[in-house]
Amino acid sequence: MTALEAACAVAVPVRCAWVNADNALYVRYHDEEWGVPKTSDRAFFEKLILEGFQSGLSWITILRKREGFRAAFDGFDPEKVARYDSAKVEALVANAGIVRHRGKIEAAIANAQACLDLQQKQSLASFFWGFVDGAALQNRFAAISEVPAQTPLSAAISKELKRRGFRFCGPTTVYSLMQATGLVNDHIVTCHRHDPCAALARPEILA
Repeated sequence: MTALEAACAVAVPVRCAWVNADNALYVRYHDEEWGVPKTSDRAFFEKLILEGFQSGLSWITILRKREGFRAAFDGFDPEKVARYDSAKVEALVANAGIVRHRGKIEAAIANAQACLDLQQKQSLASFFWGFVDGAALQNRFAAISEVPAQTPLSAAISKELKRRGFRFCGPTTVYSLMQATGLVNDHIVTCHRHDPCAALARPEILA
């Protein structure tokens, strides 16, 4: 290996093993979004809906269609989504820009309605952050094989969400949401994003 090749090799950041380094969309999502604490209701609602649509599919499928989802679901505005009628459902089922799964589409509408009910008492963001006392859980996994698919906490959150009328929010889906929204830092310790995300562990949340 030449000195130049060695320098280039050193410059390549270490990332979590689930990232396809040849896919710029995946790399950008990992480096700029995944594990970064989210604080807005809109961000949490979007992740809740997208994670529900991801169930049974690969995340890259959802990433590729995310802009299509945003357009189809009015920027994930729960007030607008909650008012969708049967005609809108049929339009979404016919929309090739999203995952055309009727059950998941209807669940998204139900989730918007449940979100509005929740917001009468507290924000969606404060609801989720309340489960971790306002500070992201910090894991120090050395390999992706150590990262769980779900935890007792994600099961507890899932149970509470379902009690409040949310759908397509099982323990595994909820744990994926926790990772994506920064409620838990599951970047492996050697990943170049682990420490930066850890430094953001306690965001300001407005109830």
